[in-house]
Formats: sequence, C-alpha cells, structure tokens
Amino acid sequence: MRRKIEQLEARISQMEYEKTVAISGDVPGKKVSSELNAKVVSTSQEKEQNKGLAPEDRSVLDFFRGTTINMTLDGYYGYNFNRPVGGINLLRAYDVTSNSFSLNQAAIVIEQSPNVEAGRRFGMRLDLQYGQATETVQGNAGNEPRPQVYRNVWQAYGTYVAPIGKGVTVDFGKFAGALGYETNYTKDNFNYSRAYFFNYLPFYHFGFRASYPVSDKLTAMYWLVNGANQSEDFNGFKSQALLLTYKPTKRVTVQANYYAGQEQRDRNPALNPTFASFPTQPGLSTDLIRPVLRGRFHVLDAYATFNITDKLTLALEGDYVINRIQTNSAPARVTGGAAYLRYQFQPKFALGGRFEYLSDRGGLFSGSTQALKENTVTADYKLAEGFLLRGEWRRDFSNQLFFLTNRPGLLKKEQNTATLGLVWWFGRKEGSW
Repeated sequence: MRRKIEQLEARISQMEYEKTVAISGDVPGKKVSSELNAKVVSTSQEKEQNKGLAPEDRSVLDFFRGTTINMTLDGYYGYNFNRPVGGINLLRAYDVTSNSFSLNQAAIVIEQSPNVEAGRRFGMRLDLQYGQATETVQGNAGNEPRPQVYRNVWQAYGTYVAPIGKGVTVDFGKFAGALGYETNYTKDNFNYSRAYFFNYLPFYHFGFRASYPVSDKLTAMYWLVNGANQSEDFNGFKSQALLLTYKPTKRVTVQANYYAGQEQRDRNPALNPTFASFPTQPGLSTDLIRPVLRGRFHVLDAYATFNITDKLTLALEGDYVINRIQTNSAPARVTGGAAYLRYQFQPKFALGGRFEYLSDRGGLFSGSTQALKENTVTADYKLAEGFLLRGEWRRDFSNQLFFLTNRPGLLKKEQNTATLGLVWWFGRKEGSW
C-alpha cells in the first residue's frame, strides 16, 4: 500500500510539472535535464559526504557551531586644551593621552556558552586584551601582587549550569565586575571615554559567582572572590557581593549591588621580575605588613535603564563607597551618581550624553579631597556594521586646583578635551560583550 501511495505521488508531481510547462510554453530540453541532474548529483554528494564524516570531524564542526570568536580594535586621537605636561589626561580610564594617536584596546573574545537543551551544561570564556586599557585595569603592584602574570587576560572563566531548580549558573575564574553602569568594550557604551565611577569601582574579580533566576523578572547573583582587582589575593580575606537584577517591564531594567571586602594588603609587593627569594615563582612576597590592616571596604551601587522609546534610552546610576584602613580609622568616602542619555536619530547616527558628579572625601579616587563633575557629549556614526566613528567633547571640573597645564606646578580647576575614536568589531557574538 505504501509503495502504491509513493507511485501516485510521483505521478501527480509529473502531471503538475507537465501542466506548468504547457502553460509557460517552455519545452523541456537539455538545459532543464542538466539542472535536474545537477541537483540530484549535488544531493547525492552531500549525503555521501555526511555518511563519510568521521566522528572526530563531526565533533570539530559542532564545536565551531557553538563557539564564537570575536575581535575588536579601538583607537583614538585626543586633544587636551590645557596642553598638559606629559600629554596626560588626568582621571581618564582609557583615553589617557593627549595629542597622540593611541591604541585604546585590541581584544579577542572566545566563548562557548552552555547549551542545556543540547545536553551541554558547561562552557568557557576567554578575553585577551592589549593596549592602553590593559594598563588601567591590570596596572601595577598597587592592586596585584604580580600584575604581569595576568596583564593581558581580561577575562578567563569556566561555567557550569547545575541542575537545581531552574538551573544555577556557576562561574569560576577571572570575570569583569558588574558595579557601575559602563562596561569594558567601547562599542557597548554611550560615550567614548569612561565615567569616573567606571574608573574607580572594581574592574574585575577572581573567584566564584553563582546566579539563579528567581522569577521571570528577578535574578539573584552571589560572589565569593579574592577582592577588588585581585587575580591573586594579597591579604587572605575573601570578599563577597550580592547582586539583584529586576526587569519589571521589557523597557526597564534595575540592578542593585552590595559589595563588602577587606582591601588593604598584608604584605609588601616584591620586585618582579627578579630572582625568587625562595624555591618558588618570582614575585611572591613574604614581606609582611604589621600591624595587620583590617579595615573594611563597602560599596552600594545601583543603576537603572529606561528604554523610553525604540530610539531614546535613559540610564541613572548612584554609588556610595566607604573604606577604613583599620576598623577604628576615620572613613574615606566616595559618593555620587551619573545620568546617561542616548538618542538614535537614524540607523547610522546617534548622540549620547553623560552628566556625572563624584564627591571624593579622603581622596579614595583622585588622591585628594574634592568634588568632581564632568559633562560629555558623543556623536556616533556607524560607517558599516562593525565599524564605528565616534567624536566626543568632554569637560572635567573640580572645586580644587587639580588638573595639569603646560607649566609644571601650575594647576587648573578644569580640563577640556576633544576626541575622535575609531572602533572595529567582528564575530558572531550578539549584544554586549
């Protein structure tokens, strides 16, 4: 019976084909036969290739199907109208030089995310970064016992989705911080330069983090890490954080974060590279600091994003930071906030603005007590998908004489900069990196 049905289907297909030819006036000839034969041959070859594909080759293809390899290149030219000594823009995270063609960052991001539906509960991510940005986020022995060991590793962590409830996602390794609204890669921000709070709040952490979707609108995350900007711990104290992400509607996202740690080191850095003082790796220090500095570091951070329309986005950020050297020491505080605005006039053109205030009582951020403000306006022009031209005007100002000028020892209360940035990115990873 099944064979007869197949014969009938074939006969009907032939009749429909002959009817189409009669209506169009075309007479089937050699060209049609050749095309049909080519399709048959092509299909047969594909089947033969699939049959002959070794399991090892199939696993390689599956790997690349689930893995994204992404690259970005970010450079700029900036001019500081103070003409500062050394061509240095103070308080800038990435656009640190004036009157110089500069490489902000060149990075490669390799990621394979878990795919529970496909039966793979684990994944991994590796970000390698080079350029001036590297010196900011992985700069010196002030925050790292051995910064050169990890200098170009921006992120490196493995992921496992534990089959608990809706799935607990656990990461281990070095990962970017989530305190503050802005992120590492320029293409994912409204402005070319970064805010004071991006420059001050922790850039990265090393340890564990776990997240769980409490509901469709609320996600909770917990961290247990070495500390702020510490790939290797320098005091033996483990810092913790609790982060909550709430999405009441598809156009509003709110994040509230609390971080607590002990960020004073208990041993002096060792000169590195040099000869090891013990049969171990260079740079590991046994020069203890006494008395032990046990003061705590606390951060309250919150920000919200409002996609008011498809073209207009508003974001607000507020921060409160307090630090003590000893438990009974006078506290130093950083408080303030920022507002971010972006309007997409056309698919290729957008304007972004940032308005920020930071009170630095005790010099935690800038090294001296002062009130800082900055206003930034940025124009985006997307020359092509993955190629962005960004022009920016920024004004920093303080209530104290702080910013460099062209005369050593002569300071000003403000600095103004104009910057032109070029950003390229490639790869299949969607959204923010």
